[in-house]
Amino acid sequence: PFEQLKMAVKAVFLSWHTPRAIVYREMNNIPDILGTAVSVQSMVFGNFGEDSGSGVAFTRNPSTGEHQFFGEYLFNAAGEDVVAGIRTPLPVEALRERMPGVYDELFKTQALLEKHYRDMQDIEFTVQEGVIYMLQTHSGKRTGRASVKIAVEMVKEGLITESEALMRVSTDHVEAFLHPMVDPAAKTDIIATGLAASPGGSTGRVVFSAEEAEEEAAKGHSVILVRRETTPEDIHGMRVAAGILTELGGMTSHAAVVARGMGVCAITGCGALSVDYAAGTATTIDGVVIKRGDVITLDGTSGEVMLGDIAKTEASSSDDFQVLLSWADKHRRLKVRANAETPEDAAKARELGAEGIGLCRTEHMFFAADRIDVMRAMILSESKEERQTYLDQLLIFQHDDILALYKVMDGLPVTIRLLDPPLHEFLPQTEEDINALAERIGKPADKIREIAERLEEVNPMLGFRGCRLSVVYPEITEMQVKAIIGAAVDATVQGCKPLPEIMIPLVINVREIRLVTKIIDKGIHEVLKEKNISIPYKIGTMMETPRATLGAHRLAPEVEFMSFGTNDLTQMTYGFSRDDAGKFIPRYLEKKLIDADPFVTLDQRAVGRLMEIAVNESRAKKKGIKYGICGEHGGDPRSIRFCHDLGLDYVSCSPFRVPIARIAAAQANVGFEPND
Repeated sequence: PFEQLKMAVKAVFLSWHTPRAIVYREMNNIPDILGTAVSVQSMVFGNFGEDSGSGVAFTRNPSTGEHQFFGEYLFNAAGEDVVAGIRTPLPVEALRERMPGVYDELFKTQALLEKHYRDMQDIEFTVQEGVIYMLQTHSGKRTGRASVKIAVEMVKEGLITESEALMRVSTDHVEAFLHPMVDPAAKTDIIATGLAASPGGSTGRVVFSAEEAEEEAAKGHSVILVRRETTPEDIHGMRVAAGILTELGGMTSHAAVVARGMGVCAITGCGALSVDYAAGTATTIDGVVIKRGDVITLDGTSGEVMLGDIAKTEASSSDDFQVLLSWADKHRRLKVRANAETPEDAAKARELGAEGIGLCRTEHMFFAADRIDVMRAMILSESKEERQTYLDQLLIFQHDDILALYKVMDGLPVTIRLLDPPLHEFLPQTEEDINALAERIGKPADKIREIAERLEEVNPMLGFRGCRLSVVYPEITEMQVKAIIGAAVDATVQGCKPLPEIMIPLVINVREIRLVTKIIDKGIHEVLKEKNISIPYKIGTMMETPRATLGAHRLAPEVEFMSFGTNDLTQMTYGFSRDDAGKFIPRYLEKKLIDADPFVTLDQRAVGRLMEIAVNESRAKKKGIKYGICGEHGGDPRSIRFCHDLGLDYVSCSPFRVPIARIAAAQANVGFEPND
C-alpha cells in the first residue's frame, strides 16, 4: 500500500509537467517554478448503490452569472464519471426528489461556502450511502458576461466592495461586450493560425484587393480581405471588410493597428499561408487552397482561420457592464483617450467613454479617394509655388476633417500629430498606377517615376519622416497648423469648445522643437490675427526616439505635453522592425529569450526605463507638463499598470480598447495585477 501511495503522490507532482498543464500556465500567466501540492485523505465512494452518487455544482450559473444554484449529479457513480463525460448526468435538482435531506444540506452548504469565500464556487461532492461529503471547492470559471454580472451583483449583496468587483473581472472578459466572438463549441476546420491582432469573430467571402472588397461589399456581401500585408492605400477596402487576414506583419503592423482602430477582426503574420495575388489563392502549408469567393471565418481573439461560416455570439452591452465601467471611472486616476482620425471613430470612442483624442494621425486624412491625387500632386511639385497651389487645396480638406473632430469631441482635448510618414508612402508603386496618375494630374509618367525613385528610401522608418519633413518643407507644416487653428476658430464660432493640441513627431533634440515651434507659431499668429479671436491651444512633442527620452530635460521648457509613441520607441530601442518582427518573435517567446512580445506589452526594463528617465528629468525641470502614451501599448492592461505607476496623466488607445483601458486603469489604481 505504501508503494502505491508513493506512486500516486509522485504522479500528482509529475502532472505539473504535462503538456496540458504547461499550456494552461502559459494561458493564465502562471510561473513554471511554483509546482503543485498533494493532499492525502481517506476516500469516499459514490458507487455503493442508488443511495450514493457524485456531482459537481456551481453556486451561480457560470454561463450567465444568474444567482441560481446550478449543477449536475449521477446516482451510483464515482466523481470521475461526472467530469469525464462518459455518462449523461442529471440536473442537481434530481437530488431534491430522490434524497431531499441530502439536497437541503447541499443547498445550505453551497450558500455558506459562497458567503465565506465571497465568490462563485465550483463544488465537487460525493454522497455515500445517504451521507454527503464535500470533496473540494474553489472559485469557479465563468464566461466574460457571467464574471461581470456576478461581480456587480455581489457588490449589491454586500459581499464584496467595488474595488474587489473590478479585480474580479479580467480585461479579457470585456472583449465579449465589444465584439462578436466565435463560439468555441462550434470551431471546426481550423486550417491556419496567425497572430490575434484584433479581437472578435467574422465570416465572409475571400477577396485579395481593396478594390474587390469595395465591389463585393457594395453588393451586400460580407468580405474577408486577404493580403500579404496591407498599406495605407488599402484603407478603403479595410473599412468595408468584415475581417482582415495577412500573411506577413506583426501585432503593430499597419493591418493590426488600423483593424483595432476600426474594431474589425484581424489576424496578421499568418505564416502558414502563402498568398498568390495573380492566381487569386491563399495556400496553407498543409496544401489547403483558399480561392477568391470562398467563405472563411476568422477568430481574431485566438488567431485561428477556419473554413466556412462558424457560429458566433453577438456583442452587446448590459446594465451590469455599464455599472462596472462607472465604478472603473470612479476608482481610476489615469485618463483614457482614443486614437482616432474620423468623426465616426471619434464618436464611437466618445460613446465608449474616451476623454479626448490622444492621437489623430493627420496623414490618414489624405488617403481618401478624393484627396490622394491632390496629396500626390503636392509631393510631385517641382517648385514651391506649384506645391503651394496643392497645399491650399489640402488645407480645405484638413480643415473640414479636423472641424468635424472638434464637434464630436466638444470640450475634450484633441491631440493632432503633424505629418509623420515618409512622402514616398503616398506615391503609386506599380507601373499601372503611375500611368493612371499621370493621366489624371497631367504630369509625364517618366517624371512621376523619377521623383518616386528619388524619394524612395532604404530604411524609411528611420528616414525622411516626422519633424524632418517640417524642417525641409515648412510650408506643409504651416498648412496643417492653419487647418488645425482655423478649424478651432470655426468650431468656436459655431458654439463648440475645441481644445487643440499640436504634436511634433519624431524629435531628437531641442533645436528641432524650437525650429518647428517657430513655424507653428507663425501659422497660428496669421490665423488668429485674421480672425481677431483668441483660441486656447497646446504644443507638445511625441517621444519616440531614445535620444529624445534621454534629453527630455532639455525639451521640457519648450513643450506643454509629452506623449510617448511606444511603437517606434520600442522599435528603435530593440532594433526590431515591427512590420517584420512577426517572423521571429514567436520563436523568441518559445525559447524564452523574451518574456512577452514587446510590441504588445511594454518592456519595462529598457523602453520603460527610458520613459522613466524622460518623465522624472523633465518633470524636475518644468512643472505642469502633461504626460501620455499613444502607442498600441495604451490599450494593453499590463502596460497601463506601468503607465499608472510611472505617473503618466493619460493613455490613448484604439476606440474599441477604451472600455478595457478604463477597467485596467482602475485595476492599476486599486493594486491589481491584470489577469491574475
